[in-house]
Amino acid sequence: MAGRKYFGTDGIRGRVGEHPITPEFMLRLGWAVGQTFKKADERASVLIGKDTRLSGYMFESALEAGLSAAGVDVKLLGPMPTPAIAYLTRTFRASAGIVISASHNPHHDNGIKFFSADGVKLDDALEAEIERWLEAPVEVCQPGELGKASRIEDAPGRYVEFCKSTVPNELALDHLHIVLDCAHGATYHVAPKVFRELGARVSVIGAEPDGLNINLNVGSTHLEALKAAVKDRQADLGIAFDGDGDRVLMIDRDGSEVDGDELLFILASRRFAEGTLKGGAVGTLMTNLGVELALAGLGIDFERVKVGDRYVMERLVANNWVLGGEGSGHMVIRDCTSTGDGIISALQVLLHIERSGQTLAELRKGMTLLPQVMINVRVTERFDPFSREDIAAAVASAESELGDSGRVLLRASGTEPLIRVMTEGQNEADIRRVAEKLAGIVENSTP
Repeated sequence: MAGRKYFGTDGIRGRVGEHPITPEFMLRLGWAVGQTFKKADERASVLIGKDTRLSGYMFESALEAGLSAAGVDVKLLGPMPTPAIAYLTRTFRASAGIVISASHNPHHDNGIKFFSADGVKLDDALEAEIERWLEAPVEVCQPGELGKASRIEDAPGRYVEFCKSTVPNELALDHLHIVLDCAHGATYHVAPKVFRELGARVSVIGAEPDGLNINLNVGSTHLEALKAAVKDRQADLGIAFDGDGDRVLMIDRDGSEVDGDELLFILASRRFAEGTLKGGAVGTLMTNLGVELALAGLGIDFERVKVGDRYVMERLVANNWVLGGEGSGHMVIRDCTSTGDGIISALQVLLHIERSGQTLAELRKGMTLLPQVMINVRVTERFDPFSREDIAAAVASAESELGDSGRVLLRASGTEPLIRVMTEGQNEADIRRVAEKLAGIVENSTP
């Protein structure tokens, strides 16, 4: 991503009203996207979907105007999960899909993600082309060549049926009581239908979006409400999505968290046992060492990539593997869909619960997570932590101190002005002390 002015690891993101998350920029962005995709198809079409943020209406209109000015047709989906837009981009044979969302961030942030015609994140070359057009003056095409806009009214139903199609017809969840936490986000109107139509008894929280409450004390980044609901309602398990529905975490019947690393182990180990894994599994630099050790014990190959689902997908494609994921709950299951999908990932876990006859708590027992400490240090602007000599020296010292019993990782967030300091090892007290020391050095570091 070197040299990008606007694009981070997952599109463009920031605070609403602050450049580039402004209506003026979004109009220019729509026009730039239109110019980029018109090169391949003079009558290109682009789908636009969004999560439930109030600012989504404003940016939807601005993007629509920019695309129309470039002569590109627009199909509006309304509030839909990010993976639904990837799927619908493929099924409608659109040139690209645009998602207006800041994922797990609060309502005052927003952003833009893109999908290609194949329903995967754009490659670096296309992002660079869009940025090149952003520097050009907007020129409106001839009035008779302006793009048309229409709304796809049956988008939710299409996506619900697609999700159900990723599991066998014989899968019935009629004996399960599931609590869904939709984070007041984009899954609020589709996720309950999926699980109910498969027979589950479903209780729902976080499904009353008002434009301002997305991810507010609910969803995959705030699991307390779901834990309480699972225990209070004596449910079999809980499922939490983030604001745009591409992540999933789970809660077992005792109220314990099952994070993305554990879900990756469950899916990899069960698929390996069934002969459907197709190679190994891909994690990231942040994936808990316990996953790697447990998979190795089963004879399953495991590889790490940089943080971000696009890098997980790239390695899966290169290896011709099908399964990867992140601890945050961003799972990629290539033989089911083309991008991370919280609903589909949850369905795959439920499928293995049914086939194995085990509970979620029992399935997770095959691995042990090593203690891991994460400290997010807020900075005034993003920078490469290893570009600072004092930080690089401190990391080298910490790695020497932990030796083979632990590891250290520092990285700049691709979506927020944060430096993430992570330590991992056998002794939690030791790694916490090291992490706090490193975080202090990062906080006090100067250019």
